[in-house]
Amino acid sequence: MNLKHFIGGKWVGAEVGDVFTVRSPVTGEVLYTVARGSREDARRAIDAASEAQDYVRSMPVYERARLLHRAAEIISSRREALARELSIEQGKPYATEALPEIDETAENFRIAAEDIKRLDGKVMPSRDKNKLILLRYEPYGVFSVITPWNYPYLIPSEYIAPAFAAGNTVVFKPSSYVVGSAARLVECLEEAGFPPGSVNLVFSDGDLSGREEVGDEMVVSDKVAGVGLTGHTSTGELVSRRAGMKKLLLECGGMGPLIVLDDSDIARAARATAISSFTNAGQVCCAAERIIVHERVYSGFVNALIEEAKRWRLGHPLDESTLIGPMNNEPTARKVDEHIRDGVEKGARILLGGGRALGFSTDLYYQPTVVVDVTPDMLFNRDETFGPVAAVMRGSNDEEILELANSTIYGLQAAVFTRDISRAFKFVDQVRAGQVLVNESTLYWEPQEPFGGLGGKKSGIGRLGGVYTVYEMTNLKTTVIDTS
Repeated sequence: MNLKHFIGGKWVGAEVGDVFTVRSPVTGEVLYTVARGSREDARRAIDAASEAQDYVRSMPVYERARLLHRAAEIISSRREALARELSIEQGKPYATEALPEIDETAENFRIAAEDIKRLDGKVMPSRDKNKLILLRYEPYGVFSVITPWNYPYLIPSEYIAPAFAAGNTVVFKPSSYVVGSAARLVECLEEAGFPPGSVNLVFSDGDLSGREEVGDEMVVSDKVAGVGLTGHTSTGELVSRRAGMKKLLLECGGMGPLIVLDDSDIARAARATAISSFTNAGQVCCAAERIIVHERVYSGFVNALIEEAKRWRLGHPLDESTLIGPMNNEPTARKVDEHIRDGVEKGARILLGGGRALGFSTDLYYQPTVVVDVTPDMLFNRDETFGPVAAVMRGSNDEEILELANSTIYGLQAAVFTRDISRAFKFVDQVRAGQVLVNESTLYWEPQEPFGGLGGKKSGIGRLGGVYTVYEMTNLKTTVIDTS
């Protein structure tokens, strides 16, 4: 299938006519031939978004909400077909992960539609009896949205739906690994009746860290008012430097700790750890990258975790018995290889899995892996592994466990398992993360809750989720009226 950019309401080829191809991690077959974007293509998309801005901004809120609800209806009506294509392009299991992702994507459009109808301003008291102070929200203008490959429907919807709801227009650049999912999502918005130029799609196979033209133009252009990005911390830092004074909404690296204290329900903690480590083949920003277990329950927990991990069947994502599909791409799988090799060289032991599985159509099927005796100097504790690896380390007491949990540049999501409510709140208060879950997987998330990194750490800026994203994507304007 040939994929083109979507600019100003039309599907158009690249300005220079160049293309790239995308292969399935499941089968290795070529799925798409894709228009390769250039800086000029990005400028065309930004111009289209800029030209549409006044119209979108002036649309009645209820009209924008109607289009968002219509988009949700269309997405839901195509859920099976979209989920199958998602599985083949991204690699995640159809029944347990792809279908729920499509459902959550549609829900994000519904939530944005309802949030914007209920977004109210304020009247502030004044020291002057003749002054009326009004606070209201207005759109920034053009928002650039740059998203990764691990959730190719869900993550874009977290930006695009609230951006449009608030009256912004969007230029959207997906990861080059999941261009088909991006095109399908935009097709749904086109059919829903989104105005031409309100959402524009540009493809590129470049890396932002190398000043890739499309992404760079979307960040530096004077016509862009804000940038929303989910990606690696190094990419977020580059965007921060290049964007200047633009509004930024960045959701970056995780490295979240999952803490198991000595009074925990071990079986429950082991199940949650497996979910946190192996869902989406571990390719999740809030995966349990570092599992820190009290030494009193270390052996029992490890044994329980191994039994849980054995239940996670690796296979073709359209097979209903599959719980883990292939990893999405070779660079990420190679990184997992590197982290495991580094850990073993420094004394870690592999108790289950430990490498790529044989007998599949591609080399991207990675065994669910349990690694123990992990220490702070290993790559497991310095950078996201982003693969199906449960890396377990031990702590001798609460203080040491807290020190290990906080010994990272990241601060996204953490979890703690304990039966003691006072210990739970001690860790909630002292773990340096934007979200802390008690007796729950690090992957637990609800679409209306604010999600994002802790200030001062390197997990991002701002909050995604429900009305909190609308707040991020609107400017708070103050009006003072003299009534005398």
